Amino acid sequence: MLELHTPIQYVRGVGPRIAGVLSEKGISTVEDLLYYLPFRYEDRANPKNIAELRAGEMASIIAEVRGSALYRTKKMPIFEMTVAQGRSAVKCIFFNGAYLKDRFKPGQLLALYGKVEEGFGKSPGGRLEMKQPQIEVLGPLPDEAEEASLLEAKLEDSLEMGRIVPIYEGTGKLNSRWFRHTIHRVLSELNPEIPDGIPPAVREHLGLMPRREAFQQAHFPLVGESRADLENSSTPAHRRLIFEELFFLEVGLELKRRNFRRRTGIKFELNDAVRAAIKRFLPFHPTAAQKRVLGEIAADMQAPVPMRRLLQGDVGSGKTIVALEAAVIAIENGYQAALMAPTEILATQHYLSARKLLEDHGYRVLLLTGSLEEDRKREARRHIAQGNAQLVIGTHALIEEKVEFAKLGLIVVDEQHRFGVMQRWRLMRKPSDELAEPDVLVMTATPIPRTLALTLYGDLDVSILDELPPGRTPIITRMISDERATEVWEFVRKQAAAGHQTYIVYPVIEGSADEPHEFTPDSAKIKGSGLKAATEMYEELRNKVLPGVRVGLLHGRLNSDEKDLVMRRFQRGEIDVLVATTVIEVGVDVPNATVMVIEHAERFGLSQMHQLRGRIGRGAAKSYCVLMTGSKISPEGQRRLDAMTRTQDGFAIAELDLELRGPGEFFGTKQSGAPAFRVANLIRDRKLLELARIEAQRIVSTEDKQISHAERTTVMSHLKTHWQRRYGLVEVG
Repeated sequence: MLELHTPIQYVRGVGPRIAGVLSEKGISTVEDLLYYLPFRYEDRANPKNIAELRAGEMASIIAEVRGSALYRTKKMPIFEMTVAQGRSAVKCIFFNGAYLKDRFKPGQLLALYGKVEEGFGKSPGGRLEMKQPQIEVLGPLPDEAEEASLLEAKLEDSLEMGRIVPIYEGTGKLNSRWFRHTIHRVLSELNPEIPDGIPPAVREHLGLMPRREAFQQAHFPLVGESRADLENSSTPAHRRLIFEELFFLEVGLELKRRNFRRRTGIKFELNDAVRAAIKRFLPFHPTAAQKRVLGEIAADMQAPVPMRRLLQGDVGSGKTIVALEAAVIAIENGYQAALMAPTEILATQHYLSARKLLEDHGYRVLLLTGSLEEDRKREARRHIAQGNAQLVIGTHALIEEKVEFAKLGLIVVDEQHRFGVMQRWRLMRKPSDELAEPDVLVMTATPIPRTLALTLYGDLDVSILDELPPGRTPIITRMISDERATEVWEFVRKQAAAGHQTYIVYPVIEGSADEPHEFTPDSAKIKGSGLKAATEMYEELRNKVLPGVRVGLLHGRLNSDEKDLVMRRFQRGEIDVLVATTVIEVGVDVPNATVMVIEHAERFGLSQMHQLRGRIGRGAAKSYCVLMTGSKISPEGQRRLDAMTRTQDGFAIAELDLELRGPGEFFGTKQSGAPAFRVANLIRDRKLLELARIEAQRIVSTEDKQISHAERTTVMSHLKTHWQRRYGLVEVG
């Protein structure tokens, strides 16, 4: 008898060689195989009479073999077979069908399923035919007296006909038919009493079927099951398996949240002196959203447990000011604060902004990046270790082993999804006080849809800045074919003459197929496809298109010093037009930049374009985003462009981007620690995710008396033994 934990190689008909093939699909146990659900289903339950068939439909028929022949053409051998019911016949055609030559005999009874097409017969409308139909041999023709009952019995036993048939994604030489028969065998030999980690109280409350039954019906649905529900994975069987996956994820995340709350943190004071210190350095009156979010952060910092909070805010919403306010709370309490940014450009920008706001009020701000000379690095590390540096801003250089903080109280991680999980962990492990952990605030300007936040950041509290500071003007966004490029360049020239600056962004650095490309969602796949590239267009714009206009170039292959020099010149107004790749996507702040031109915009991801657009509109002047497109735009590309012209709401854009690209590509999920789902889909299964979160909170909370101690123990044990290996649950961010 098989158990869920039985290694797949010990299933009848598998063995070590096939087990090796299955391991590439993540299938190593019987349980893994049962979670390998069909990607679609075919309704072969109700065979038709041949006389009822219509061209264009998918249909099942039961018919007698009348004759067959193998024809050898120059291109391939073609096997043709005629099957019939009385005087009604259908021709079946198989390309490369030499292997079928002696398989079928006249008089055999077959069950067939396939698409019906119009053939080229002499009868009106032509003879009907099926190309490459699915076939099952039912045997020789039975006597008339026993025909009905025999056929019914044979179809009942069949996995190919007379039922709703599951279709699986094949791998190697293991096709859909192999998976059908192997999974059917596994289910027939599986222990009827398999472990079920969902407590009876939860199953009853939500009307969930038993786990064993869910596996059976997800793979082999009962006749009459709704095709729409099957295709949408919304049958009771699918619902049960999807909920289970989301439930144990949410239980794991809820346990992590509660474990954090049991740790010892720093209890910061927020008295009148601290409040006055915050007000002194603010350059403007904060928005209502900034006040609300600072209140949430301050409440966390006053609690004696470590803060773990995610701050989301659209581009330009003022996240950095809120982070500096939090840093001042820590500093006024005698602690140090650290801010880690993903790039030297962004770290330097934060450093310059912080110095401008804080140093006049007596706070000591220090920059630590990888490109600093070794002497300056050594000096910076000394100031950090002695506590002289109160706010340390830097890149991943902050997590080097040589960097030791005297009294680290707050860690801010900006554009957190660009850091790996272990990088964030290493910074968190920097505190010098072994008894108290620092507070952690992670920030992102990539709005994260709620469904992704509940899974990727379910162990964090979330604050949202949903209001832009006063003075931010709406950005006019237009989509223009590159056939009208002359008009665009004339507009850029006029903006430069008026004293305003422009970004022009390209998807690749150089046009040669042999050159490395900047990464964008689509362009990485299309080397040598004729895309305009940054280096070539820089030369053309500077020498031919925009003579007299000061044009600069910025891309990912420049070294840090070169990037820094170009960006500083652009910030000082010494460059009118900056030709760039997506290296300028995050954080760069030039208030005088009023135009963003994105060439081959159809090649960029939606959130990426939104981030690029966020580089402009930071001053009082009217700003413009021009999406220049090539001649061929895919339907998905058109949806992205339409969304950009329709809205500037980063959260609405993020929801659509998640829908178009899927959770796995929304951003670097391997870096971010996103779990890999087997049956759940975050976009499709949003409601089940919300239910799973509620039920997980009930389970983890000891206050809900409907859940017994034994049931809670079962859930925790099941999580550890069945699900922990599936989820690389993130510690922070």
